[in-house]
Amino acid sequence: MKTITKALLGAGALALSAGIASAETSACLITKTDTNPFFVKMKEGAEAKAAELGITLKAYAGKVDGDHDSQVAAIESCIADGAKGILIAASDTKAIVGPLAKAREAGLLVIALDTPLDPADAADATFATDNLEAGRLIGAWAAATLGDRAKDARIAFLNLTPSEPTVDVLRNQGFMMGFGIDVKDPNDIGDEDDPRIVGHDVTNGNEEGGRKAMENLLQKDPGINVVHTINEPAAVGAYQALKAVGLEGQVLIVSVDGGCPGVAAVKDGVIGATSQQYPLQMAALGVEAIAKFAADGTKPEPTPGKAFFDTGVALVTDKPVEGVPSIDTTKGTELCWG
Repeated sequence: MKTITKALLGAGALALSAGIASAETSACLITKTDTNPFFVKMKEGAEAKAAELGITLKAYAGKVDGDHDSQVAAIESCIADGAKGILIAASDTKAIVGPLAKAREAGLLVIALDTPLDPADAADATFATDNLEAGRLIGAWAAATLGDRAKDARIAFLNLTPSEPTVDVLRNQGFMMGFGIDVKDPNDIGDEDDPRIVGHDVTNGNEEGGRKAMENLLQKDPGINVVHTINEPAAVGAYQALKAVGLEGQVLIVSVDGGCPGVAAVKDGVIGATSQQYPLQMAALGVEAIAKFAADGTKPEPTPGKAFFDTGVALVTDKPVEGVPSIDTTKGTELCWG
């Protein structure tokens, strides 16, 4: 739980800004959707902190995951409204750079939430889970759980979208590092040549996408026994596909998110382990950073030794393994969201 503790200490430091923003200070929160529980919790954290600090918060979201155009329109509205800062979980981390550059030129503080931009310095700061570490934790857990069988594993990767947003790359490559796979170029998905990799498919981060992707990869190799999923909805979809062909008890599924439904899926044995993130924390800290920037022009500093502000991650499983720190589902439920 060291990462969580560090994040909370960081929250205390940023909390010094409480009450210093003027009543006229406004900020914008732009998320990928307003239905995903992760972003619902993010909005909840931003709204609560904005109310505490006397900041006017306007929230925007894409119609669906991947709705880049709606995010661009939201940025333009924030600039026109004279907002002091933007918090954004970008759908397209490359294409959004140009519109955000205009916001920065107009004097707005731009903070990426959860998903680093590409390049990362296109934002003034990033408040996020260490997604590489999140992937590494579930990869290391899966390898340790399999033991000697890891050398002959048949692994399926259920990723996010074809555009390979940074969050997708980091979790995917982190899993491979933890499992003991040579990732080749760590910025690229799919250039690895480890014979244990069956293949990759995309899910759009939802159950239906996870089910279809799992079906596709099972057609390629029905002997798959390890599944890495970009998030828990995709993991549940993968489980449904496996259950439909009687393989649910033979495949190890790992994921990232730590939402309450995901933690429940770990408790029920649907998911073996998941890496838990803290979206409320991300957004609350982001609002505090905008308040401080509005008051004295100070921009947030990254966590020492990292290029971003680390808001914490913890592996959740009821089957701990030696050498991989974790919390159980009871603790995970106390900390979950959604």
